Amino acid sequence: MVNAIVQYEPGGPEVLRWEDFPLPATVEPGAVLVRHTAIGVNFIDVYHRRGRYPVASYPAVIGAEGVGVVEAVGSGVTLVQVGDRVGYAMRSPGSYCEKRVVPAAMTVRLPADIPDDVAAVLMLKGMTAEMLLHRAYAVQAGDAVLIHAAAGGMGLLLCQWAKALGAHVIGTTSTPAKAELAKAHGCDEVGLYGQEDFVVRTRALTGGNGVRVVYDGVGRDTFQRSLDALGLLGTMVIYGAASGAVEPFDLTKIAASSLTLIRPTLFHYTQDRARLEQMAARTFDAYRTGKLRLEVRKKLPLKDAALAHRALEGRETVGALVLIP
Repeated sequence: MVNAIVQYEPGGPEVLRWEDFPLPATVEPGAVLVRHTAIGVNFIDVYHRRGRYPVASYPAVIGAEGVGVVEAVGSGVTLVQVGDRVGYAMRSPGSYCEKRVVPAAMTVRLPADIPDDVAAVLMLKGMTAEMLLHRAYAVQAGDAVLIHAAAGGMGLLLCQWAKALGAHVIGTTSTPAKAELAKAHGCDEVGLYGQEDFVVRTRALTGGNGVRVVYDGVGRDTFQRSLDALGLLGTMVIYGAASGAVEPFDLTKIAASSLTLIRPTLFHYTQDRARLEQMAARTFDAYRTGKLRLEVRKKLPLKDAALAHRALEGRETVGALVLIP
C-alpha cells in the first residue's frame, strides 16, 4: 500500500481523499516502479476528476505526470535501471501517489542539471509547449502569435519560448499583475479580458493583418473571437478548454480566410519512442539555455491536492503548481 489521492466518483475537489491505495504485487515485464519526488498539476487532472475525461474505473488516482527514482524494474527493461531519476507524462492517469508502476517506454532519464520540481513541469507542460511551438505550428522568426492565459503555467512557457524563436508575442490575461508577469516572460503586448477587445487590439498591433497563430487553452470563452484574430491562412491551435468545451460552429467561419484548425494531444506525439526522446531533449535544452525560465510559484504537499485544484480552477495560480509527496 502507498499513500495516494483517491476518488470514488467524479465531482469537485472535495472528492479527492488522502488514503492508502494498493500497489501491484509485482512489477510487470516492460514496466518500472517509480517513487515520486514531485508531481505536476495540470488542467487535464481537473478533467479526469470531473469525469469529463472518464477514468477506467473507481476508486481512481488521477495525475498525468510525475518525477522520481526507479526502485524496481520488470523483466526486459533496458531503457532505465534501479536508481535512475526519471520523469514521465502519460495519457493514463495515476501520478497523485507516493509510488507508481509505469511503462518503462514512457519514462525518460532526467539530466543531472534539471531539478525534480522543474522536471515535474517540463514533462507535460514543457513537452506540450515543444509540441505546440515546433510541431502543431512551427513558429518562425517574425510571426505574430496570440497566446491566451499568458500568465498561467502553460502560458508562461509558450510566451518565453515563442519569443526566443523570434515571434512577436501578444498575450491575454485577467489582471494587471498577471499582465506584468507575462511581459516579464516574453510578451510584447498583453490585453486584459473584460477591459478591451483582444481582436481589435490584435488587429491594430498587426497592421490589420491578424496573427499567424493563436494558442488557446481557454476554450469556449475565447474560441470564436480567436478565429477573428487570425490573418489569412492563419492557424488556430486549441490545446485545452479551461472555460468549457468549444461549442459546435459553422466551418465557413474558417473557410473565409482558409484557416487551419488543430486540436493536438501530446500523448499521440510521444507514443513514438524516438520522438519522445527528441521532444524531451529539446525541452530540457530550452530550460538549460534559458529559453524557458520556470515559475514554480507554489509547492503543496501531495495530501493537499484538493487545495491545488481549487486554486487552479479559480484561476488563482500564477506559474506552475507542483505537489510534493
